[in-house]
Amino acid sequence: MRIIESFGPEDTYALGEKIGREAGRGEVYSLIGDLGVGKTVFTQGLAAGLGIKEAVNSPTFTIVQIYEEGRLPFYHFDVYRIGDIQEMEEIGYEDCFYGDGVCLVEWADLIEELLPEKYTRITMVKDLEKGFDYRKIIIEDGF
Repeated sequence: MRIIESFGPEDTYALGEKIGREAGRGEVYSLIGDLGVGKTVFTQGLAAGLGIKEAVNSPTFTIVQIYEEGRLPFYHFDVYRIGDIQEMEEIGYEDCFYGDGVCLVEWADLIEELLPEKYTRITMVKDLEKGFDYRKIIIEDGF
C-alpha cells in the first residue's frame, strides 16, 4: 500500500500521468472517492500518460468511454449511475476488463463483484483540515 499526498489538482493529475506512463496491457484500476474529490482530474492525467490527446471526461451517462489513440487502448468506466449488474454485461465490460488495454473504473466499489481477480484499488479522500485542495490518495495493488 502506498499513500500519496496531493496538495492540488496539478499533483493529482501528475500522479495519474505517472501511473498512465507505467501502465501495462491488461491492467485494471478501480477509482473510489466522493463526488468532487478529483477522480476526473486523476483520470485525465492517466490518459495523458497513455498518450491520449483528446479530451477525457467522466462517461456518467454512457457508462464507458473508449480511447484508442494512445499507446494502449483506454477503457474509462463511470458506474455511478449503474442500475444493476446486468447493465455492465450489456455493454460488454468483460471485453474491457480482460482485454489488451488499460481499464479504469470510477465508483468501482458499486460493482466490486465484477472486478477481475487482480486489480489496483485507488482511493481518494479529502481532508479539509489540511486544506481545501488536499487529497490523500491510497494505492493498493494485488486485489
